Amino acid sequence: MKRLSLAAAAAVLALAAPASAESPFWPVQAKGSVAAELRGVWKSRGYGWIVEFGPDGGKLFQTAGGACYADPRREPDPDGVMAVWRAEGPGTVTLASDPDGTRYLFDRLPSLPAACLATAPWTPDRVAAFVADTFAEVYPRSAERGLDWTARRAAVLARVGPQAADAQLWAALSSLLEGLDDPHVELHGVVGGDRRDLEPGVSPTLARVHAADPEGGEKAWLQAYRDGILTRILAGKGRQAANNRIFWGRVDDIGYLNVVTMGAFARNAAPDDPRPLEATLDEALTAFAGAKAVVVDVSNNRGGYDSIVRAIAGRFTDQPRVAYSKVAVGAKAAPGVVTVEPARGPRFTGPVYLVTSDITVSAGETFGLMMKALPNVKHVGGVTHGAYSDQLPKPLPNGWAFALPAELYKAPDGKDLEGRGLAPDMPMVIFPPDDLSGGHAKAIEALMIKIGRETH
Repeated sequence: MKRLSLAAAAAVLALAAPASAESPFWPVQAKGSVAAELRGVWKSRGYGWIVEFGPDGGKLFQTAGGACYADPRREPDPDGVMAVWRAEGPGTVTLASDPDGTRYLFDRLPSLPAACLATAPWTPDRVAAFVADTFAEVYPRSAERGLDWTARRAAVLARVGPQAADAQLWAALSSLLEGLDDPHVELHGVVGGDRRDLEPGVSPTLARVHAADPEGGEKAWLQAYRDGILTRILAGKGRQAANNRIFWGRVDDIGYLNVVTMGAFARNAAPDDPRPLEATLDEALTAFAGAKAVVVDVSNNRGGYDSIVRAIAGRFTDQPRVAYSKVAVGAKAAPGVVTVEPARGPRFTGPVYLVTSDITVSAGETFGLMMKALPNVKHVGGVTHGAYSDQLPKPLPNGWAFALPAELYKAPDGKDLEGRGLAPDMPMVIFPPDDLSGGHAKAIEALMIKIGRETH
């Protein structure tokens, strides 16, 4: 799942036009001092951030609906938005974690808004209003999804007053998020000493897995998924590599590559470190040389880092191709165009079959967008979840936290994608309800038989 900082997956795609050679990025702090041009107050386009730069660093504020508070997290740059910068014109800059990372547009403010300096207590009703206002301002495609945040906000505030108990606030915020089938939406808090977590957006397949085994959850199902790949699909001749995140092998003239997360490929490396991945891909793609086709299976991919997505997709193209674009909700800016670039290592540019399911989500879906941009790729399987946007974390002043998507992904033709799964060219049931444990391996075996017939 793509996140800015709540978990081990993060966003790394551009929100503004790619930097040119004439427009370099500069470090926000050089020799311990913030660049003089940055000192002052800046407000982001979208995302609900205000940053105040002083000589010694930046201070992040959260803002929505006219309210504002200092971000309570201890890290100096908790969302990775204040490492490098460049000017975009009078009163506008781009901030990012690195030149190849996410780019956020900020506009200069004359001073820090008075709301950011206010000392009024953050009572439960103010917390509830802030959450509702954030969703109203940055949640993607609210109107198209039939989400009336004004009405939801009023309903929540009717239940929560300044003296409301934590249990009342939790119940009200839960009702605010009712009906959202979105794995990038989360709410976390402590009520009566007990941790509460609300994470909607479970795929139908995983919901069936949980219902079938409430005690064991996914553990047994995941083991069956793994065993099916190694013993049935790859007939004991496959490899499990990169911290058990990648399975690969060759079945006669067909290569098979299964990626279960877009990151965390080594326990002793950062989750977005591509080096363990590159070594595995080099080995796999070398083994696929001369194959008649390759199956790339992300049917159980839960997301991760878009930088990893680019690295894998680049193994299957011979030239750059436009995949999609994205822009922050509410930002007056041109969408940033994202392309698939050929990788430097071994590549396979013959027929590729991309396999997805309703479990495929987040960075797994942006991978799907990149692969579908390639003319040698055929998409098979099930419709993906439809949650592409990076996840935006919002810590609250009462110690709770929530998260939501805040970006619009667009197809090359300009069509909005958020909330709409990727439909396959060749539909195929990957996880049949009557065979949750063994259906995946059988489906892939059937696909390989079909591919063998088509390529002979």
